[in-house]
Amino acid sequence: TGSRSRKEAVSFICVPVKMEGRVIGALSADRLFAASEALEEDMRLLTVLASLISKAVKNRQERHRMLEENRRLLDVLRERSRPEMFVGRSPGLRAVLTQLAQVAPTSATVLLLGESGTGKELAANTIHAGSPRAGHPFIKINCAALPEGLIESELFGHEKGAFTGAVGMRKGRFEAADGGTLFLDEIGELAVSTQVKLLRVLQEQEFERLGGMETHKVDVRVVAATSRNLEQMVKDGVFRRDLYYRLNVFPVSMPPLRERREDIPLLVENFLEKYGHKIGKRGLRVTPEAEALLLAHSWPGNIRELENVIERAVILTSDGLIRPDLLPPAMQAPCAFCSLRGTLPDALDQLERRLITEALRQHHGNMGHAARSLGISERVMGLRMRKFGLGYKAFRRGAP
Repeated sequence: TGSRSRKEAVSFICVPVKMEGRVIGALSADRLFAASEALEEDMRLLTVLASLISKAVKNRQERHRMLEENRRLLDVLRERSRPEMFVGRSPGLRAVLTQLAQVAPTSATVLLLGESGTGKELAANTIHAGSPRAGHPFIKINCAALPEGLIESELFGHEKGAFTGAVGMRKGRFEAADGGTLFLDEIGELAVSTQVKLLRVLQEQEFERLGGMETHKVDVRVVAATSRNLEQMVKDGVFRRDLYYRLNVFPVSMPPLRERREDIPLLVENFLEKYGHKIGKRGLRVTPEAEALLLAHSWPGNIRELENVIERAVILTSDGLIRPDLLPPAMQAPCAFCSLRGTLPDALDQLERRLITEALRQHHGNMGHAARSLGISERVMGLRMRKFGLGYKAFRRGAP
């Protein structure tokens, strides 16, 4: 490399940096030559470091690829101020983005289905931004956040004296959204009496304010969302069948985070950048131990829960590293890295033994299949099994 003028008594070690079987670089190091020291352990260390470098490069490339694909799928979305974009590359998310791009330019009513925290509000904003109504208001209301006695007034407005405390006329959300889009979140929480009035607005685009006699016409596109099973609610008699069919013109199911785990590293990187920028922290990264915990978590709160976890960790970190101890206590379960002990060679041996044992268990003692799954030759597999005292018969199907 020409990096040194004297080459005596110096050993040169170099390993390839590979990504998906393709060499994308090399990692090399010099060390003082010592006849008593074998270079095998040094080479193993460099190989581990090269693997980490490859993973970081792949994550960065995937992030850029994901952004480019999002731009391609959402190039039909025209808006004055572009909404926050979805982050991810999973098949489920790509299917959702394609559906949103297809329905956005139309005037169809959209029903967003999915658990809390899966991005239904972002999807509604994306639909509005890509529609001809993008230059008009985007109004949202959470139907579960208001008591039954106030929801009608919020939706349709009221006249002066309509009820105690109504000291003046007030326009509702439908009038505020005239020409634009009204997002009704958690629509499954609406009372049956309100469902009747909502159905009329969807069908006739007209309504009366609470306490009023005058009929008002509006031009509003409705996007509804729910985390409940509306079809079952219809069977149970707590949600009107006719309203369900009127809302269910174009249903879009938002996948939960546990079904798109490959998106977690990209989402984490996005939140690290977002909250690191807010509080002036740069170069934030997640340790392998913490990443293993994030990938293993079931995420009942979905993306909202992940965002909160990362924001908390960004606030707590003092050196830019997100470690397991900065994650919520409920997530700090044992992982493959957390229990490794001793020196680096000891830890590498422990990890290597676990990987070989797990591969043999998965392939029921078949050395050839286990070796191929680990990307090593059968000869190397045999040497490693002899080193760790492992016998393939113990992993055969039906072995005691």
